[in-house]
Amino acid sequence: MKIRFSADAADADDRVLQLFAIFAPAVAASARDPKALVAWHPVAAMARRLFPEAFAALDRAAGGAFPFSKDQAQNAHAQWTTDWLAWERSHDTEYKLKAAVIQREIAASGGSADARARLETIEAEKIESYQRRYEEYIRIARALQALIQ
Repeated sequence: MKIRFSADAADADDRVLQLFAIFAPAVAASARDPKALVAWHPVAAMARRLFPEAFAALDRAAGGAFPFSKDQAQNAHAQWTTDWLAWERSHDTEYKLKAAVIQREIAASGGSADARARLETIEAEKIESYQRRYEEYIRIARALQALIQ
């Protein structure tokens, strides 16, 4: 897509259509993935500062802030939290199953040092993956919360 804002493209309707074409995919992406809203929002804010008249027209047509409203940010935050809780439950179940297999092996082997070491490795892996995902969860949740304010 080639976009030019030259003297020839100064027509307000053309500018509005071009901005709509740029941000419509961002709206769709942010509806699927809350991280997309966090990524696109600063770009939209900069574009709003550059083209306030065009965004005023888009806001009127959208019945609120285009391309992202506070309602969209709230919905994205709720989706992000729901996704986190589902991941957390799944993660816990996955590692409980892994640990149970090794614990049965430990019981059957009379306490094999190798099996105990694998269990410790599984527990460390569980904590590490949880911490990585939690850091991402918090970073995105805070960014979404800031958009709601």
